[in-house]
Amino acid sequence: MKVGGVMAGQAETVIGRHKRRLGISACWLFFTVVSGTLGVLSPATQALAQEQATSSAAAREMLAQRQVDPNAKMLVTADELVYDDRRNEVIADGNVQIYYDGAVLEAKRVVYDRANNRLRAEGGVRLKDKDGKIIAADSLDLSQQFTDGFVNSLRIDTPDNMHFAAARADRSGGDTTVLTSGAYTPCEPCKTNPEKPPLWQIKAARIIHKESEQMIYFENARLEFLGVPIAWAPYMSAPDPSVKRKSGFLFPEFVNSTEIGYGATVPYFWNIAPNMDLTFSPLFVSKQGVMLDGEFRHRLDTGIYSIRAAGIDQQDKDEFIGQDGYRDQRGLVESHGLFNINEQWYWGWDGWLTSDQTFLTDYNLVDKNKKEVVSQIFLVGQGDRSYFDARAQYFMGLTTYDIQDQQPVIHPVIDYSKTLGNSVFGGEFSYDFNLTSLTRQQMDLRATSADYAVPAGSEGPSNGCDLEKLSADPAVARQECLMRGMAGTYTRLSGVANWRKTMIDEIGQSWTPFANVQVDVASVQPEAEDYPWLPGEDQQLIRAMPAIGLEYRYPFISVQSWGTQTIEPIAQIIVRPDETDIGEFPNEDAQSLIFDDTNLFEINKYSGYDRVEGGTRGNVGIQYTAKIQGVGQVNALFGQSYQLAGQNSYAYEDMANTGADSGLEDDVSDYVARLYYAPSQTFALINRFRFDKDDWSVERYEFEGRATWKQLSVSATYGLYTAQPELGYYEDREGVLGRGEYKINDNWKLSAAARYNIQQSEIDYTLFGVSYADECFGLALTYRSDYTESIDRERVDTVLVTISLRTLGSAGFSSEVGSTATSD
Repeated sequence: MKVGGVMAGQAETVIGRHKRRLGISACWLFFTVVSGTLGVLSPATQALAQEQATSSAAAREMLAQRQVDPNAKMLVTADELVYDDRRNEVIADGNVQIYYDGAVLEAKRVVYDRANNRLRAEGGVRLKDKDGKIIAADSLDLSQQFTDGFVNSLRIDTPDNMHFAAARADRSGGDTTVLTSGAYTPCEPCKTNPEKPPLWQIKAARIIHKESEQMIYFENARLEFLGVPIAWAPYMSAPDPSVKRKSGFLFPEFVNSTEIGYGATVPYFWNIAPNMDLTFSPLFVSKQGVMLDGEFRHRLDTGIYSIRAAGIDQQDKDEFIGQDGYRDQRGLVESHGLFNINEQWYWGWDGWLTSDQTFLTDYNLVDKNKKEVVSQIFLVGQGDRSYFDARAQYFMGLTTYDIQDQQPVIHPVIDYSKTLGNSVFGGEFSYDFNLTSLTRQQMDLRATSADYAVPAGSEGPSNGCDLEKLSADPAVARQECLMRGMAGTYTRLSGVANWRKTMIDEIGQSWTPFANVQVDVASVQPEAEDYPWLPGEDQQLIRAMPAIGLEYRYPFISVQSWGTQTIEPIAQIIVRPDETDIGEFPNEDAQSLIFDDTNLFEINKYSGYDRVEGGTRGNVGIQYTAKIQGVGQVNALFGQSYQLAGQNSYAYEDMANTGADSGLEDDVSDYVARLYYAPSQTFALINRFRFDKDDWSVERYEFEGRATWKQLSVSATYGLYTAQPELGYYEDREGVLGRGEYKINDNWKLSAAARYNIQQSEIDYTLFGVSYADECFGLALTYRSDYTESIDRERVDTVLVTISLRTLGSAGFSSEVGSTATSD
């Protein structure tokens, strides 16, 4: 009940010499701010309150009238209200709650000093701001607007889990809070032992929070882990938790390698505008001096772009003798952009310009596992049943194994695909277009045996093939070396149309007729050195390959009490004319040909447009699937392919010898098989085979196992691939790759990986890692051992440490701990 500014219930008024006390079981006091002054209980108001105490209905009516008062600012509840006329104070005592401008103040006792217009709260003080921030203290002194004052034995908890504590806090100016002998941490206190120090915290003689600047300043600060000091700084600053972007120094990063020595960078982030920033990251290294590095980022209404530049004048280039880095000045310009045109279309670019191939990896500007970077401009569109992608590309290798003149310049490659929503003759119709245009300065050759390979430690005009050893007979030379990439310019436009319809008859047989046609138009402008792998003159080519076929499946299903099993014979026949102009069309995009269970029933088993399969071919197989209760799921496939009529495309080799040693080069192919077993959703075994058609010897075998047990996930892959000298693999390849991850708990995780090269009897890749992450702290330690890709293989061991402190940032350190040079 609200009467003249006072909430009154069943109350007894006691008037003493200097005090007036309202002893109220639930006393409500309403403060109204008039012209910035807190008006409290005028005599007329008190009299009106006493009158209305006898009529709760009237009081409720008046309360309703006062609730709409636009000047109503503060509401106080307490067990007892005391007026001290001598001290000119109003005292709320017992279970005090003050509601003001969205904030709630709770305390055992609150004293309002009318003369100085201040509030003082005592005993178990808890202030919750309207933004969710909570302040806990033994005592608290605030101005009437809650903007100025001090707090003793303070603790502040924010909605985003920021925690402050201090022996004393002073607030002034409405935006500055000074914590004396303060501590800050984003870590939650231990639930079982709240007095235990947090995982990490910053303690400082003074912590100054300036809300207008959105900054927190620390004076005489030390960083503690589990209560143990590990670092000290006379002064440091950080954005407050409400800030997403703020100018200032970021956490340092450290590096170490044989060529550049020990190094460190302390990046500086400049928040130029809400949509624009710059990061300046000078790297100081002991052997080479200072590398300047800066990145500018700008967000616009439709997208974002960035520009980065880095450069160094090396003090000791002799550390790179024999390497690309043997030069005085080295540098980089990098740019990226991505912009939306509308909901379906976007465009962008990636750009890299470097002084040499290994600059990025030598100075840790990219991940050392990265083998190349691509400069490109692209346009992409995505519809419900269509896709468009156009891009021009320039590839740059990052290892000494790469020869830049052998990298193609793509200008451009365009893909478009569309599947019609309406049926055509009752079936599904789709079409695709591809335009590829490229230029390469130098042909890329690979020797088919060690006799013709470039000797170790020497430089040759072509990667992997010694031209001086080649036969003068063109036919023999093509067998001694194959071409992975032509020198010159090649442009091809291809169109493919597909139609298929599946029909199931009354006894369950599945019949799928299909039709396919590919048309190619090409312009070839080779260099003279391309001969004999390609014709030595310019050519204009056209090729068409129509195909019709039928696929037949008849699943036999058996349902038993123990489960179900299905046996499904599959047969497919494809009728086409012979492939024309084999060897005339350069093969740039169809060199990857692996004959296995995944492409047994493909109409065209080549991976790209440059080669098309011709002649009449039959593909047959049988598939078995069983779901057994208590045992799991089993799937198996066994099949073979036959050239029934016309030329076998895989027996006619192109510049890259694609088709040779594939298992398809004979009219009767090798056998392919798959065996899959999953006893549960957490465990699976996959086997893939290719057997020689004559003696059943294993030509290709892959075994993969995956398992997950609670926190443990493991996988292992074994591969055996026999020599394919016509494809440049003149030795058997055999190895095992294993990976594992163990999640100890919600915070700790272990990971490991290793690859064992059985042919060379060595472990050529290892990875060990341990990481910890919680709501306030992260730590990752990784050890990796790998070999560089070069003629002289070199083992490189690297240790990487990353520490993340929530709200402050992360710091990293990477170091090469050793290397060993070997020769193949």
